[in-house]
Amino acid sequence: MDPHERVIQHFHESIRTKQMAMDQLVGVVVRAAEIMAHCLHEEGKILSCGNGGSAADAMHIAGELVGRFLKERRGLNCIALGADAAVTTAWSNDYGYDSLFARQVEAYGRAGGVLLGISTSGNSANVLKAAEAARAKGMTVIGLTGETGGKLAPLCDILLNAPSRHTPHIQQIHACLYHYLCQKVEERLAG
Repeated sequence: MDPHERVIQHFHESIRTKQMAMDQLVGVVVRAAEIMAHCLHEEGKILSCGNGGSAADAMHIAGELVGRFLKERRGLNCIALGADAAVTTAWSNDYGYDSLFARQVEAYGRAGGVLLGISTSGNSANVLKAAEAARAKGMTVIGLTGETGGKLAPLCDILLNAPSRHTPHIQQIHACLYHYLCQKVEERLAG
């Protein structure tokens, strides 16, 4: 295949996945934005977590909410779990990486808060344990996953499952979703 045709095909596949996500996820995205905005309005905290590219997404979300997205406003209470290298390496060295996020939920999470668990497969052990810890604390769990939701699906109050099994397409949908969530949260809280 010609390299130009391959690029065009890549865009078409991405567009097709976004169109399917739009058709399937509008209602749950609106609900997720409402829950996040309510949490922050009530002085609650959002915790985000993931591994690899999803860890970068978790940090991106925290950056948009603590800093700013499109409007000047107060900083919003969001922590990307795993972003503190000292905590991450100390806990993982002594107890293992699978329980790292759950330990941080134990430390930072509170009833009424929100956990954004990001896992393209929906099967990341540390994200699953974080979701279990969040539910035990009375937090709302919002999962960003791929098509099936994996083992994370039944632990979620809201599941934003990108309609794909192809990791790059799932991550593209996740970025589109969390940018929208940040925008709506900011609009509500910035007045």
